[in-house]
Amino acid sequence: MPEGPELHLASRFVNAACAGLVFGGAVETSRCSRGPAVPFESSAYRISASARGKELRLALRPLPGALPAREPLALVFRFGMTGSFRLAPRDALPAHAHLRFYTAPPGPRLALCFVDARRFGRWHLGGDWQPGRGPCVLLEYERFRENVLRNLAHKAFEQPICEALLDQRFFNGIGNYLRAEILHRLGIPPFEKARTVLEALQQRRPSPEQTLSQKIRAKLQSPDLLELCHSVPKEVVQLGGKGYGPESGEEDFAAFRAWLRCYGVPGMSSLRDRRGRTIWFQGESPARRNPRERSRGRSTGPRALSFQARPVPGHVGHGEALLSKVQPSSRRGPASSRTQKCPRPP
Repeated sequence: MPEGPELHLASRFVNAACAGLVFGGAVETSRCSRGPAVPFESSAYRISASARGKELRLALRPLPGALPAREPLALVFRFGMTGSFRLAPRDALPAHAHLRFYTAPPGPRLALCFVDARRFGRWHLGGDWQPGRGPCVLLEYERFRENVLRNLAHKAFEQPICEALLDQRFFNGIGNYLRAEILHRLGIPPFEKARTVLEALQQRRPSPEQTLSQKIRAKLQSPDLLELCHSVPKEVVQLGGKGYGPESGEEDFAAFRAWLRCYGVPGMSSLRDRRGRTIWFQGESPARRNPRERSRGRSTGPRALSFQARPVPGHVGHGEALLSKVQPSSRRGPASSRTQKCPRPP
């Protein structure tokens, strides 16, 4: 699933791909889309994007003199499992292009497409971020940290830390591969109680006698969990790559695979958490806490489980893309009959 860094990279891609392009006409929705129609039409408008946590906002702004005269419109996207944006020729649209914005003549006829093979992605009209999501771990670090430490009495922190890290009310932008990498770097057992892990950070205060450079050096040498929730996603963004561009392939993920220390790495253990999501970690697995838990792969020890995710076709987030390379014999994941029958745009 695309996580905070992938949404941030997607916004960069949209801004770079659409720079200098003028769009025109109506916004098209595919016949099998699960999202609402977009009631926007203009003879000339521009598109820009911004991201916050696991959401991306697309802004459509008519140019001066464009007809019909109308106000700008914004849409907010959540990518689900396989959402992404692609720029393609108008006469060669990708499959599963559920929302399409066409360029205006003259010039090459192109389309910016929201592509989502599994159709778990969503968009809504208006520019408001989803209510209840916390500050972005990438772009709003100080507010993010304050929001977590101020709310440690919340019942969300009674969960294991690996589950609390996926709660977007507090960790907006953190997903499955990021939680594994963050906990692994600190050697924190994934099923340790979240409040136990985080309460110690309330007492952590830099000495007033430290200079600014000393404070920065201390953070870099021994970052805490909340600092890693900010710095680890930044590392992924800095890797860059073409994952959201018109070309994608094996080389796009080479740097990401080399960067990973835990998620999907041979020799690591994995278990499903209580919500059915897989957590990767080092060491032996704890006793199963849910009697319904089952191994999704072969056993690697008395209580250590091995897991391989099944990929879906097309570009996906870094983590799922990696696992599709780890297990090349399984090239397609489960898809509903409606997804399989969704017609290619004319």
